[in-house]
Amino acid sequence: MTTLTKAWNALGQRMRDLDDRGDVPGWVLITLMTAGLVAAIWAVAGPALTGLFTDAINSVTGA
Repeated sequence: MTTLTKAWNALGQRMRDLDDRGDVPGWVLITLMTAGLVAAIWAVAGPALTGLFTDAINSVTGA
């Protein structure tokens, strides 16, 4: 058996041995916190971003 084959087989065994359940509560918390931050930033910066976009479109279209 070549060294490459041995390494490939060892890598495959390690992948099979991994616990793939993950940290579900952690991922849920990260997702909820990210959604909360996006909503908070959008609430504060939404009108300014809308005005900025409208001004940019108007300057391009000449309206």
